[in-house]
Amino acid sequence: MKIVVCIKQVPDTTEIKLDPATGTMIRDGVPSIMNPDDKGGLEIALQLKDKYGAHVTVITMGPPQADDMLREALAMGADRAIHMSDRKFAGADTLATSHAIAGALRMLDFDLVITGRQAIDGDTAQVGPQIAEHLDLPQVTYVEDLQFDGDKTFTIRKSTEEGYQIVQVESPCVITVLSSANKARYMSVRGIVEAYDREVEVWTYDNISVAEEKLGLKGSPTRVWKSFTKGAKAAGKVFEVEPNEAVDIIIEKLKEKFII
Repeated sequence: MKIVVCIKQVPDTTEIKLDPATGTMIRDGVPSIMNPDDKGGLEIALQLKDKYGAHVTVITMGPPQADDMLREALAMGADRAIHMSDRKFAGADTLATSHAIAGALRMLDFDLVITGRQAIDGDTAQVGPQIAEHLDLPQVTYVEDLQFDGDKTFTIRKSTEEGYQIVQVESPCVITVLSSANKARYMSVRGIVEAYDREVEVWTYDNISVAEEKLGLKGSPTRVWKSFTKGAKAAGKVFEVEPNEAVDIIIEKLKEKFII
């Protein structure tokens, strides 16, 4: 079994602040981490490696500092790491990002592609499903648990608003995983040391299979217009009156706000 896990380095959102003048994220001094949902997906892949001897490749698209995150994945137990880095990838929205990653996946042999449900710096939950569409593969999203049934079939529990569903899917396929699916394993000291002696492959546009006009800023139909923090809610008002009088007050207040 060959598994490819798509991971992303993101700023730790517990430390994020916005510049009030520009509305942009202040990244200076903000630590970067592996996206939590992606780490949950990596743990599922590593569990399949433990049980069935699966080969696990991790891949990311990002700046040079993403190398540290890839080595973290190697220290956890991944077998191969690929770093997609090229100016042609810069400025990508979710669509251009998914085209680039799908272009890389076309050059790899795999039975299962795993992504996180969404990245905490964007919260779009779009890249995984878009990759599946580009590759014309079946997909299961919001995965909480996965079991390999043999004969290329997976039984999956996926989260829904009402509870969960149990579905079956044949490989090759794409799944998106929740961070709550499991608790990621710790890295051993030996694993960390060995990870920095191993190769991280750097892939550029020349290594992938996708048209250049679908990548980067050129291939991005969307832009971030504004980022802002949610303001504090205004304090509510309490009216201590009889029920009939309270109804009249509420109706009057709704009219003042042009709600009715």
